[in-house]
Amino acid sequence: MHIIPIPIEKEITPSDDLADMVTSSITIQDGDILVVAQKIISKQEGRVVNLSTVVPSELATGIASQYQKDPRLVELILTETKRIVRMRNGIIITENYNGLVCANAGVDESNMENNHAALLPLDSDGSAQRLCNAILEKTQKKVAVVISDTFGRPFRMGQTNHAIGVSGLDPILDYEGTHDSFGRILRVTAIAVADELASAAELVMKKTLKCPMAIVRGYSLAGDGSAARLVRPKDEDLFR
Repeated sequence: MHIIPIPIEKEITPSDDLADMVTSSITIQDGDILVVAQKIISKQEGRVVNLSTVVPSELATGIASQYQKDPRLVELILTETKRIVRMRNGIIITENYNGLVCANAGVDESNMENNHAALLPLDSDGSAQRLCNAILEKTQKKVAVVISDTFGRPFRMGQTNHAIGVSGLDPILDYEGTHDSFGRILRVTAIAVADELASAAELVMKKTLKCPMAIVRGYSLAGDGSAARLVRPKDEDLFR
């Protein structure tokens, strides 16, 4: 399996064609998996907010004062939030309207011009599907697309990349009903391969190299699905 970085020097705008950028940068092969950083999807879809246009509410101002945050950022977080899961030690963990549980509802100032913040795509699975279709139309090659974002983990230090949008592959490899090496039947083993692919691609994309995309080549595509499958239902969640 090979992971091939795709550097992009220019700042992404809504007028950019991401499929053109990909196909002009690398020769696409059948079975390639394109991993794309969420930030450039958000920029291309216009999910960027100038903080000078944000008027914080009384609630946002109160939370910002308690957590030493910009009240305008807190207002954006509240706007993107379906439910606040935890607030502790300066960290706001939320559930957004697509069911993703993450810090700050995904609102992020990193790799943004001053006084601007990016919001998560409204429909990351839809974004992945559109990019997948556009590449197929341009190249006649069947590829998969994974949109990735960096999440923290409650029980381990450091962050890893997660798949928040998927098209063209099954995001979960389910071993239920198969046998382990000693013949025992596996009952609950399901591997989040889309998350693993997102994290593998991050090894070459990094955060500071202007490399927001990568091709994973040599991993066998299987099935089709969406990142929505990766969101654990609330009634199965032990921590909400």
